[in-house]
Amino acid sequence: MSHAANEKILALAGIFQATRLVQNVATTNSVDEKAFETSLQSILESDPPNTLAVYGGSTEGLSLGLKLLQEQFGEETDKRDMELTKYIVTIMHLTGKLTKNRAMLATLSNGIERVRAQTEHYPVTHENVVASIADLYVNTISNIKPRIIVNGEQGYLANPDNANKVRALLLAAIRSTILWHQCGGTRLQLMFKRKFIAQNAGEFLYNAADSD
Repeated sequence: MSHAANEKILALAGIFQATRLVQNVATTNSVDEKAFETSLQSILESDPPNTLAVYGGSTEGLSLGLKLLQEQFGEETDKRDMELTKYIVTIMHLTGKLTKNRAMLATLSNGIERVRAQTEHYPVTHENVVASIADLYVNTISNIKPRIIVNGEQGYLANPDNANKVRALLLAAIRSTILWHQCGGTRLQLMFKRKFIAQNAGEFLYNAADSD
């Protein structure tokens, strides 16, 4: 697998992971803590030496996303989650609009700097930090149409902490989408390189297991 292909697979796994965590919060009131931390931390990595560094320097924190790539792009169609696909299509559409809005990008950049300063005192998963990321999402991405409508248990979604987690994770998904585009990812690749994506996600998982 080429270096460029590596980069795209990792960023794509980041998109799928953050989006699945949104679903988990909304429907089960829970998240995989390692995956959650990795997704949120990716928002703060604005000048990484490589794509893997965005996700903590190893594939450990991206295992959820890599497994999803195997399922979503593999040959077993019964394992595919169409709701997840719909969310990601909307996220990619919003990201395309965001990247053309320089003022909003500047607002996001400034807000991320403030969150980064906050993590000097709290872990990135602390409720105060998550709330700050969520506020940043509300003041920027939420103003772009169409808005992402998250389905789930109303009791879970009405919980302020869960609402903040959902918004913070949506921003993480958008951050990974921007990275994926920067690595050369395109919509056509998602349509015509399904087998390639599934196989290479599997290679990452196999190599990670082999190194344990």
